Amino acid sequence: MKRLAFAVALVLGLALVGCQKAPEKAADNATANATAAEEKVVVNGIDGGGFPPYAFVDKEGKTVGFDVEAIEWIGKKMGFKVKHQPVEWSAIIPALEAKKIDVICSGMSATAERAQRVNFSDPYYQVTQVLVAKADSKATLEQMLTTNKKIGVQRGTVTAKYLEDLSKKPGMKFKLVQYDSSDLAMQDLPVGRIDGSGMDNTIAKEVLKKDQNVKVIGTFDAAPENYGYAVRKDDAELLAKINEGLKLLMADPYWQELKKKYDID
Repeated sequence: MKRLAFAVALVLGLALVGCQKAPEKAADNATANATAAEEKVVVNGIDGGGFPPYAFVDKEGKTVGFDVEAIEWIGKKMGFKVKHQPVEWSAIIPALEAKKIDVICSGMSATAERAQRVNFSDPYYQVTQVLVAKADSKATLEQMLTTNKKIGVQRGTVTAKYLEDLSKKPGMKFKLVQYDSSDLAMQDLPVGRIDGSGMDNTIAKEVLKKDQNVKVIGTFDAAPENYGYAVRKDDAELLAKINEGLKLLMADPYWQELKKKYDID
């Protein structure tokens, strides 16, 4: 009888232990699911040729820049992690559409043409288009455009599109030379392969910091462009999170710290 009573007690004890562990296991699963949800990764496409001060890879191989730190801050606030993926600029919207990346936070102008294919966040900065030449150049902007000069530009940019359209207008006589990055264009400028290079004023500002042998000779007669973050047309949820996070960021002291750090007016 004692053996039978002991066996019954043992079975009941094991049953109780099992009942106690079931809720614990369910809690562990819930925690794991919550962690997985919190660790959603958003892939940010950046200009593969580098676009300082907005997004570029530094000498240590780390992805840095104003937009890089901005979207990382937004991600922390809105519950997603950010991975940065360099992409050739002329192919960056197709990469977004093909879901190779989830967002473009890399100093992209929110043009009407691009807005036909992507949705943009609220604007956060405004830029103009300028022409950079060698410091000893005597040519004016008008002369550069009307005397068969060679003007470099990064393909796939707003500046490239503007210059392509401008070259077709009466009186315009210049040869447009397109590059994979503004850096490559600026390498050709000192050796005379091109006479000037068109770019956003923000890029020009960075160029002049590094090279005292160049200057801005003029601003193109083009409407200023707003920068915005781009997402796929069907990704309304991510766009809403980015807009909410961007609003929080621009109201936070960190926004001014970022602008000061990257010398953005």
